[in-house]
Amino acid sequence: MANNNRYPILNTYVNVISMEDTVAEVEKIIKAGKPVQHVVINASKVNLMREDRELRKIVNACPLINADGASIVWAAKKLGVPLRERVTGIDLFLNLVKLASEKGYKLYLFGAKEEVVTKVKAIFEEQYPGIQIVGYRNGYFTEEDEPEIVRDMAASGADMMFVAFSSPKKEYWVNKYLNQLNIPFVMGVGGSFDVVAGVTDRAPKWMQDHGLEWFYRFIQEPRRMWRRYVIGNAQFVKFTYQAKAYKKKRAKERAAARAAQAANRAQGRED
Repeated sequence: MANNNRYPILNTYVNVISMEDTVAEVEKIIKAGKPVQHVVINASKVNLMREDRELRKIVNACPLINADGASIVWAAKKLGVPLRERVTGIDLFLNLVKLASEKGYKLYLFGAKEEVVTKVKAIFEEQYPGIQIVGYRNGYFTEEDEPEIVRDMAASGADMMFVAFSSPKKEYWVNKYLNQLNIPFVMGVGGSFDVVAGVTDRAPKWMQDHGLEWFYRFIQEPRRMWRRYVIGNAQFVKFTYQAKAYKKKRAKERAAARAAQAANRAQGRED
């Protein structure tokens, strides 16, 4: 596992690894066979975790946490965390689907509307002939439906499952059933099914490269996204600078303590 590359950041952790290394870690997880929940973090999720202690507990228990948002890369730079690149949820998802087609791993697709998840399945099967999608289901169900849904997933023989719910629903749902699913790698992918199916557009490549995907989403749906991106991003920036100030204060306190200890030792030698 990549815990040797795991660093604390704000109220969570991040694994400082590349896309290539992340894919390699997922293969290790599949081969180990023990169910693992995967998450990515961004400014919105960090903000949610400040208010939601249970969500924070769930996220921080995940052995592999990737930086999805450019906001996390920015915060890492401010806080001295050696994070150099994002591993976005949708890009990791697509890379793992490609990996599955090459290595024969079995997939389960879960979430979104029926017509969307069906279309995603068809797109992958056309793109990767022979890919093994051993189960799929839309994201509309009642709590009473869940035991049957989980039994179907556990019997599917899937190696990876992708859960297309929004946060924090996907983190809660996966955590609740992880040990019953019998699936080694379970990843929340948010709105990725909608992007693959062409229901929503992803930001142009130049905006992705400059960390402006959030702005692209905002201008697409300003009424729905203004609170998350305008207020939320401002809160995240404030949180980061508070953390930086606290870290600087603690460093000064430790330096003063070391200086005092050195002075005491020197005084002892003189005596």
